[in-house]
Amino acid sequence: MGHIESTQRAAQGRGPLAGVRIVELGGIGPGPFCGMLLADLGAEVVRIDRPAEAGQVNRMPVLHRNRRSITIDLKSPEGIEVVRTLTDTADAVFEGFRPGVAERLGLGPDDLIARNPRLVYGRMTGWGQDGPMAQEPGHDINYIALTGALHAIGTPDDPIPPLNLVGDFGGGGMLLALGILSAVINARTTGHGQVVDAAMTDGSATLLAMMYGFLAQGTWQDTRSSNMLDGAAPYYGTYRTSDGRHMAVGPVEPQFYAAMIRVLGLTDDPDFAGQNDRSKWSVMKEKLAAVFATRTRDEWAKEFDGQEACVAPVLSLLEAPLHPHNTARGTYRIGAHGSWEPAPSPRFSRTPAPEPAPAPVVGSHSDEVLTQAGYTPEHIAALRTDGTVK
Repeated sequence: MGHIESTQRAAQGRGPLAGVRIVELGGIGPGPFCGMLLADLGAEVVRIDRPAEAGQVNRMPVLHRNRRSITIDLKSPEGIEVVRTLTDTADAVFEGFRPGVAERLGLGPDDLIARNPRLVYGRMTGWGQDGPMAQEPGHDINYIALTGALHAIGTPDDPIPPLNLVGDFGGGGMLLALGILSAVINARTTGHGQVVDAAMTDGSATLLAMMYGFLAQGTWQDTRSSNMLDGAAPYYGTYRTSDGRHMAVGPVEPQFYAAMIRVLGLTDDPDFAGQNDRSKWSVMKEKLAAVFATRTRDEWAKEFDGQEACVAPVLSLLEAPLHPHNTARGTYRIGAHGSWEPAPSPRFSRTPAPEPAPAPVVGSHSDEVLTQAGYTPEHIAALRTDGTVK
């Protein structure tokens, strides 16, 4: 019992993934986001960067936090062998190359899993490892365009990119993190690793599960601004206030809808008697817009505070960290770079996430990582001399 208790105490404050070792073959966007999620929760993530970037201040101070960075020349046989050695004792490795690139380097799943049968090999791409477009270039906007997600978001006339939240992060990096952890659990049970093929097209399609369910039921129209959740309903959208800011309204349930129109003084207006009377939606939207335009955003926020009406102020990126609720929960924090960043999430009762470490200077952990992997000082010096590591 004493050993178990001491192990549990050691895990506290290190995060639920303490003891999980991950190797990240450096990329951009969804891959680093996956690495951040895993590292935030306590996994040991070693990021392999390019030697040309050695000594540079990290350009992605939030996405690259909590890592150790080593620079390795992946074009040299010696560099490939170093990567193989690092993955020999890892739980997982992940990359974001186009299909086939890792194999040509000698770092494909067959190469690495043959040496470490328990290794989980994560692959992050836009189109997936196969299919007619697998080798095509693309970005978030292209991937969500082909899954229907982009078509569903925007004004009646035009789609509007939802930043790169749907493809890169929700349907990409987060899906890869889920896949890697699922496979690590399986490997610890079975002793066998496997390949995780995380494609942003697949992930963004998964995020549309509810909408496809509504389509199947005949309760969703395949046109923008025609449905309850895409801006058509007067009770689910944003309204401009007198100071040019906005309030977000979302009282879908009737009791919250009743609270909203009560605060707005519209309870006795016959146009608002039927919440889901589509014939009245355009009139309702016009009247709501006129009422919200009579006060500032913050005045309305005060009016709706505590009214259980599902109405909230639309905050900017710089305002959000200062909201009392976010402050109370510590949803945001000041990072080592001196600016706001989101704190690790979700929260864990017994194994809370550790305080995030700043993104490292590129290559600043090369000697440390190599020493941990069993390299002697002489071997490390030789690797530096021939440019394999910087």
